[in-house]
Amino acid sequence: MSEYATPSEIEAYWDRVPCGSLHPDPTWQRYFVQPHIKRFAEFWKWKNKCVLEIGCGIGTDTIQFMNSGAFLDVVDLSEKSIEITKKRVFSEASLNCPLGYFFCANAEEFLPTGWIGYDLIYSFGVLHHTPYPEKILKLAHERLDDDGQLRIMLYAKYSIKHLFRIQPEAQKGCPLVRWYSGWEARKLLWDCGFKVISIEKTHIFPWKIKDYVEHRFVKHWYYRWMPNWMFRSLERLLGHHLLLIARKS
Repeated sequence: MSEYATPSEIEAYWDRVPCGSLHPDPTWQRYFVQPHIKRFAEFWKWKNKCVLEIGCGIGTDTIQFMNSGAFLDVVDLSEKSIEITKKRVFSEASLNCPLGYFFCANAEEFLPTGWIGYDLIYSFGVLHHTPYPEKILKLAHERLDDDGQLRIMLYAKYSIKHLFRIQPEAQKGCPLVRWYSGWEARKLLWDCGFKVISIEKTHIFPWKIKDYVEHRFVKHWYYRWMPNWMFRSLERLLGHHLLLIARKS
């Protein structure tokens, strides 16, 4: 694991184990483990709006956007992830939801221009796995409507996971991971033409990895006995996720 990897190495990793694909109920699992996603994405807000999702994984958020009535374009580097997402959309998306368009592509080189300008460009947990996130953000700036929003999640540098060298993904061997301080995240977006209007740190993963990959949710003892208010305070201080909302500057 490093800050340098080729697109083919990254694609091979996510093709091998698309994020969340090993869980029998990936929708429940995603929002149980990361309940802040729904609050951050505000899926309901994008009804009849044009949304671009960069990095769909196995499509759990994709389906939420579509079922909320968004006109959606999706880009992902992993062919396997796109394949799974399409199958899930066919079986889980509402029959009367708008159609989605799916592109298997490197977002550093290609983002679709199917709409005049996107009302939302959304990327949750993706940009820190790419060699040149600034290339994606500069393309996103071109595609975003002047009144649109960028909503992204980046891994936090000053977090329990990073400080204690805990593996960032459930599956070992992730070829590229970047970590950002709040200042570094703001600068990254500013250099690409965005102004951050909201930044929040949250999410500590309390589960034992060995059990988690076997679909058992067993907390480490020190989290098991921690009061909820203390755990939430710790998340704000040393959480793993930086949630950023930005507009064009």
